[in-house]
Amino acid sequence: MGNTVAREDFEWVYTDQPHADRRKEILAKHPEIKALMKPDYNLIWVVVLMVLAQLTAFYLVKDLDWKWVVFWAYVFGSCISHSMTLAIHEISHNSAFGNSKAMWNRWFGIFANLPLGLPYSISFKRYHMDHHRYLGGDGIDVDIPTNFEGWFFCTRFRKFIWIVLQPFFYAIRPLCINPKPITRLEIINLLAQLAFDVAIYYLWGVKSMFYMLAGSVLGLGLHPISGHFIAEHYMFLKGHETYSYYGPLNLLTFNVGYHNEHHDFPNIPGKSLPLVKKIAAEYYDNLPQYNSWIKVLYDFVMDDTISPYSRMKRQLKGEVKQD
Repeated sequence: MGNTVAREDFEWVYTDQPHADRRKEILAKHPEIKALMKPDYNLIWVVVLMVLAQLTAFYLVKDLDWKWVVFWAYVFGSCISHSMTLAIHEISHNSAFGNSKAMWNRWFGIFANLPLGLPYSISFKRYHMDHHRYLGGDGIDVDIPTNFEGWFFCTRFRKFIWIVLQPFFYAIRPLCINPKPITRLEIINLLAQLAFDVAIYYLWGVKSMFYMLAGSVLGLGLHPISGHFIAEHYMFLKGHETYSYYGPLNLLTFNVGYHNEHHDFPNIPGKSLPLVKKIAAEYYDNLPQYNSWIKVLYDFVMDDTISPYSRMKRQLKGEVKQD
């Protein structure tokens, strides 16, 4: 239980990320994939329905016993909340309204953010674009854990705690690794969220507020869907930087499990990523892949050679452009 993992630093690599070269190869061989680079307008209606579902839940839990508020926050609210963060991920790539209406996507992201309780959408978009451009970039990609996380969360018990606390690390890490000046849109995101939270508290009280916030924290922590945080880029196999997951939870997560496909083609909505895999099967079928995010979480905790250090990291050279 107290075994310390062997890894003591990140896996430093001195090559470019593989996704740009693979994208060029695939497009040269399968130019029909370009037809998939268009908005997914169904995303708009799915997000609206999810917001309405959470508003209904806020109303329904307001008079329940606390034990049932906690129960529904984990069983239902956490799933919707985590799914909504991945809808916001889609929106950050302009998948709802297209690149020609970038601001429509930003406003829609702020709307989708409301049932999460904490302002997230605008800041996520700024940092997520860096993650794609500079995957593993030292001091730029805030998806990479800090040295403290790698050093401290080095036993099975501590790794378990790290998984539970993932939402807090994702919130704090950008401030430690790559703080950015606050923008006008981030302030609007914050004010809109505060106004929404106050309205929920005023209308339906503390239990609805608790359900909203607890669902977000629980959904991003010790939860089956949270396996995707680790499955995407943690190096279970040496030399492989990005991994796809092809299990059923893709239905709740806008196909974020198709992660090699997503990094190869970030301008293709999640809905179409299974078709990318089908068209270019010769590029994806033989890559390492997962079918269970729960097993990923279990293996991460129990495998003494895996830790938050199990990531590829790059020292970036030349000009770095950030949002």
